[in-house]
Amino acid sequence: MSLKERVEQDLKNAMRAQNKDEVRALRGIKSQILLAETEKGAGQSLSPDTEMSLLTKAAKQRKDSANLYHEQGRPDLAQIEEAELEIITKYLPEQMSEEDLEAHLKNLIVALGATGPQDMGKVMGQANQQLKGKADGATIAKMVKSMLIN
Repeated sequence: MSLKERVEQDLKNAMRAQNKDEVRALRGIKSQILLAETEKGAGQSLSPDTEMSLLTKAAKQRKDSANLYHEQGRPDLAQIEEAELEIITKYLPEQMSEEDLEAHLKNLIVALGATGPQDMGKVMGQANQQLKGKADGATIAKMVKSMLIN
């Protein structure tokens, strides 16, 4: 079952259950999917990688908005964004723990023969490709940078 089909089915169920937060989040995901499909050409389904990047982007937007609302003293709006983020996260693969991420990055650095900060781009390219959807890009960059500098 594609992401679009899962979202449509879950949207129907959320509407029946009158779960406003879930309906709002799922409509947002469905809207992004439809926009991506029309960009590529009519009637074309999205690849799993494209679906994953849409979900990752939606989750990042909600997280950034929630942080911004907290900074501006608007916990009511932050709560809405956090509720949507929680729903979107259900569709993403499980995120790697820091220990697993660190071990994976250490192995990658050794495999690529990276020795210092000048190799960060090479490591980041491979890490982002291998860990797409499993870890946040900012977290990966921060960890790679600290590993290559030390």
